[in-house]
Amino acid sequence: MSAVVAVALLLGGGGFAAWKLDWFSGNGEAVTFGKNPPPAAGTSEAGTPAAEAKPSGDPDVLMPTGPKSDFKQTTKLDDGTIIAKTRLTGAKSGFEGDVWVWAPKQYDDPKYAKSGFPVLIALPGGNGFPNNYWSDRSLGLQKAISEGAQAGTSLPFIVIMPVLNPDAKYYYDGSDIPGQAKMGTWMAEDVPDFAKANFRTYKSRDGWAFMGSSSGAFVGMKTVLQHPDKFKAVIASGGEIVPDSPLWKGHQAEMDANNPEKLAQKLIDTKGPEVYINFQIGTKESGKERMTKFQQQYGKGPIKMTIRDIQNGEHNGWHYVRGMKEGSLEWISKVLKAPKPEAG
Repeated sequence: MSAVVAVALLLGGGGFAAWKLDWFSGNGEAVTFGKNPPPAAGTSEAGTPAAEAKPSGDPDVLMPTGPKSDFKQTTKLDDGTIIAKTRLTGAKSGFEGDVWVWAPKQYDDPKYAKSGFPVLIALPGGNGFPNNYWSDRSLGLQKAISEGAQAGTSLPFIVIMPVLNPDAKYYYDGSDIPGQAKMGTWMAEDVPDFAKANFRTYKSRDGWAFMGSSSGAFVGMKTVLQHPDKFKAVIASGGEIVPDSPLWKGHQAEMDANNPEKLAQKLIDTKGPEVYINFQIGTKESGKERMTKFQQQYGKGPIKMTIRDIQNGEHNGWHYVRGMKEGSLEWISKVLKAPKPEAG
C-alpha cells in the first residue's frame, strides 16, 4: 500500500482537506536543504552564488562534505518543512537502497548557518522494505520534534530514515551476515556518511543517535552498543533484545558479535564509553520483562538505561511517538549536542 493511499485511508473524509492543506503539493520535485548560507565576504553582486558557510568556532562542527545527493519531495508538513527521498549506493557496504530525510525549520534559519545539528536515524519495524514508515507524516514523528523544539523539550534533530532490510523476505538484524547484504555496514557507516555529505552535522558521537520500533529498535540499540565511538544514544520502542534472523544459521560467532547482551557486557568490561538506552513499551503490549531483565543485568557502569511505560500503548508507531512526546525526546535531547545559533 502506498504512503499516499495509506494516509488517505487514515484521514477518511479528511482526505480532501489534506489536499486542500497542500500536504502533497510539490511531491516529486527537487529539494535542496540548507538554503541560507551567508554570502561571501565582500560579495554583493546580484546573481552571485552564495558561498558555503564556514563553521563556527566549535571545532566539532562538520560542514557538508559532499557529494550532494539528489532529493525528491515525498511529503510536506504543515510548517512548510519537507520530507524527501534519495537513492543511496553505500560506498562501504555496496548495498543500494532508498533513504528519506527531514530537516527542521531551524536548519534553514540563517542564525544556524554555521552550526552543526544532531542526527536521529529513525528505523522502522516489520520488514522495513521497500519503505521506511517514519517517512509517513501521519505517524507524527517530525511534528513531535518540531513542537518539542519550539517548546524547548526537544533538540531540532535532522531525521534520516533508511530502509532497514534489502528485501521483504528476511530480517537481517542490521548486521553483516556472511553471504548476505552488509546491512550492518550500511547502517553504521554508509548512512552516517550520507548524512555528513549532505548536512551540517557533528564530528563527535555527541551528535548521533538512533530511534526505532520493534525490529528497528533492536538494530538501533545493537548499533549503538557495537559502535559507541560513533553513536551515543537510542530510543528503542517495543524492541527485541537478541538477534533472531534465520540467516544466522551456521554463523554462531558472527551472530554473537551482533548480540546486544554480549556487546553490553564487553562495554561494561572495557569501562566505556558511556551510552544511553531508553526503552519504550506500551502497557498493552508484551516484552517488558525482556527489557527489565536486560536493564537489571547490563544497566550499569557505562550503560545508562531507562524504561518508559506508555500508558494504554500498543505495538505501533503512533503510540511510540506519543511516548517520545511524553518524555523520551526530552531524555535523548539532554544527552546529545544542541545546535548553537549565532548571536544577534
